[in-house]
Amino acid sequence: TEWVWVGGLGFLTSTLRVIQGIVGCRVRRDPPNSTERYTRWINQLTPEQLLTQVFTANGPTVIMPTWFCSRAWFSHVGPFDEGGQGVPEDLLFFYEHLRKGGGVIRVDQSLLLYRYHPRAATHSVLETTIWTHRVRFLEEQALPRWAAFTIWNAGKQGRRLYRSLTAASQRKVVAFCDVDENKIRKGFYCHEDSQERPKPRIPILHFRAARPPFVICVKLDLTGGAFEDNLRSLHLQEGQDFLHFS
Repeated sequence: TEWVWVGGLGFLTSTLRVIQGIVGCRVRRDPPNSTERYTRWINQLTPEQLLTQVFTANGPTVIMPTWFCSRAWFSHVGPFDEGGQGVPEDLLFFYEHLRKGGGVIRVDQSLLLYRYHPRAATHSVLETTIWTHRVRFLEEQALPRWAAFTIWNAGKQGRRLYRSLTAASQRKVVAFCDVDENKIRKGFYCHEDSQERPKPRIPILHFRAARPPFVICVKLDLTGGAFEDNLRSLHLQEGQDFLHFS
């Protein structure tokens, strides 16, 4: 079986069977203190989270410079989108790979020195472009499984997600939840841009009063563990009862 190093560094011939998967690895960052939260995320995801956390703003759960896959699988998924500057080609390929049932595997060794520099091509991709692809992928791959769901975060990111959803997906949102007492006291979020009459009013609840499943729009690794502790206290199963979107 011929294997291709999708990261562009060469080819590998292997006698291993063809697998429908992308294989990556852990990385070391250079400089070591650059993108610390992102690097921790790349290196610490569990095998299950390599598939459940594909909706976050971090992008592919194994980074593209480390990718190996069989040439047959690469050809099946299709070529990279070579649309030029501003196209998130790794994210688009990764999503198509997942649509076709591909798996994600990480070798738990640091086999790549991943350099950060401010002129990297990734900085040419607009956040709004990535956001649009992420929302569509969420609606396509996750939301059809749920008849209703709660958005965890009644703040800016949660409201932005709600407004970005199609009308059909918006109707599935039964509540927002939060820990901010000011937001909870307000009682509801009114979607002022809606063409519906009366305009939709979505309740805002304390997270303990809300019902799963949740689409979580709270950034990980930013609250000193407070958010993660709250989430763990609910004894939910990631991928079934909640998904991370931030």
